[in-house]
Amino acid sequence: MVQQKFDEIIERIIKKFKNLEKKYDFILCEGSDYLQENSAFEFELNTEIAKNLGHPILILGNAHQRSIEDALSPILISCDTYQDKGCKVIGIIINQAEEEKTEELRKTLTKIFPPQEYALGVIPHNAKLSSPRVAEIAQQLQAKVLYGQHRLDSLASNFLVVAMQMQNALERIKEDSLIITPWDRGDVIIGMLQAHQSANYPQLAGIVLTAGHDLNPSIARLIEGLPDPLPILSVTTDTYTTAEHIHDVRTTLTSTDYDKINLSLQLFHSNINLDRLEAQIRTLRTQGITPKMFTYNLVQQAKAQKRHIVLAEGTEPRILQAATVLIEQDIVDLTLLGQPDEIEIVIKKHGITLDLDRLQIINPVASPHFESYVQTLYEARKAKGMNLDMARDYAQDVSYFGTLMVYQGDADGMVSGAVHTTQHTIRPALQIIKTKPDCAIVSSVFFMCLEDRVLVYGDCAVNPDPSAEELAEIALSSAETAQKFGIEPRIALLSYSSGQSGQGEDVEKVRQATKIAREKRPDLKLEGPIQYDAAVDREVAAQKMPGSEVAGQATVFIFPDLNTGNNTYKAVQRETKALAIGPILQGLKKPVNDLSRGCTVPDIINTVVITAIQSQSF
Repeated sequence: MVQQKFDEIIERIIKKFKNLEKKYDFILCEGSDYLQENSAFEFELNTEIAKNLGHPILILGNAHQRSIEDALSPILISCDTYQDKGCKVIGIIINQAEEEKTEELRKTLTKIFPPQEYALGVIPHNAKLSSPRVAEIAQQLQAKVLYGQHRLDSLASNFLVVAMQMQNALERIKEDSLIITPWDRGDVIIGMLQAHQSANYPQLAGIVLTAGHDLNPSIARLIEGLPDPLPILSVTTDTYTTAEHIHDVRTTLTSTDYDKINLSLQLFHSNINLDRLEAQIRTLRTQGITPKMFTYNLVQQAKAQKRHIVLAEGTEPRILQAATVLIEQDIVDLTLLGQPDEIEIVIKKHGITLDLDRLQIINPVASPHFESYVQTLYEARKAKGMNLDMARDYAQDVSYFGTLMVYQGDADGMVSGAVHTTQHTIRPALQIIKTKPDCAIVSSVFFMCLEDRVLVYGDCAVNPDPSAEELAEIALSSAETAQKFGIEPRIALLSYSSGQSGQGEDVEKVRQATKIAREKRPDLKLEGPIQYDAAVDREVAAQKMPGSEVAGQATVFIFPDLNTGNNTYKAVQRETKALAIGPILQGLKKPVNDLSRGCTVPDIINTVVITAIQSQSF
């Protein structure tokens, strides 16, 4: 339940960010303040927000009343944690450093973090910026303002509890002090009012009277006769409790606090290398995309050009649950195949809240297009020995009927496979829709949604042992698919050796496939043969394939055969808890996609969304 709520928060933030992104060129996201007890949760939340938005992080540290070691320790931990989570840290700024420690902090910071890689800065402490205004104290203590309403914007830089004799208290008052005293200390009240007006004593911020009683009428009359009295507040709490509450008052920088804004700008410009910070931001290039951002982008892409998708297995509960989400979010138009009364029974049995008025249900044999589809199928397959009776039998099958709908333009794409085999889904598409003119084979990819990025794996579902020419075709189709879905293709054709080190029939096939693919698409970044570790790990890549544009940063992985690809995608899925979306078929003239029989409702939704996006290109 907690994880579900956490995911919902991230998804909501992504949606709001994307709406802002349409309107503005630059967006600054402020992290949470870590002032509450749940700061560990806040850190995780901030990390997830930065990671999912693809934002770099500028770490802000606080050195106030801390040793240099204590000030740097949380920064080092934060930086390591952010980078371990795949976040990019572009700089560290330490705020509120004591004047005498500022220079040493700067030197220590530049020793730990190379200035050519990070924007660094140390801002000295300024008491005025951290001092609350009397109005903030009054608001947070729920105090009653007795006098001096027009002076509530005064800063309270010091707090002084006065329960001593007046002559002793006078020695302790400082500029902008807020005096805290019991309501019945008339001598203190009168003495502090006089001290404030005296040229020989500092100016005061105000007086807080504790214990919540009314002022003595004589003292009240005296104050009311003053031309410009100090702010005087009254609270119900005792003196000790009041002092604690005032100490905990949080001050904020508001848009109307011009003095603090100007002071902040002066401190920032005089202590931060703005050119370096701007350079870090300008040259930043975000790598990768998280699963949540990827799936959000998919939905928005599908909605941009709404398509009509046919779901062949209309009586399957998971299909109906997915249809509910797709219809409610208005992502696609849907047709369900099946008998209407059977579909209604399943909906009632499983408590599914699907609005059947918002989609189409077709029983294939009762469709007015049935005979037309039979004729179409017969014409397409008569050369292979199919007669009209056979075509009529095949057309009653939901996979064939759905494929015929797509072929005839009555739907934009089809999804099936929740209760049927891959061959049952793909065979009609190969027989009727067939491959694109420039594509020799149909292949497949999986979108592997890892924690911090989305990779493309192909072919893990269709071709058992592709030739070099077919492998090159799979690589080019996979690159096109990646690009269509917002992933920059850097293609690694995988083998058991990297570069020229290996010999043998299998590695030679990959080498030849790479050569063919490069000749056809010299504009693409391709590398092969290359081992998996060299394709994903920058350190390994630097040793095995230095200078490669793909090694260590591949996004599209082409496996040499189905055995390797299928086992690898399942191993990665299980071991990393990655979301695997697919298989997504590529190479067909119109989109048809297969579901795993173990698919979940989110799997179905993702596959339908991807099918809709594929159909936008036809």
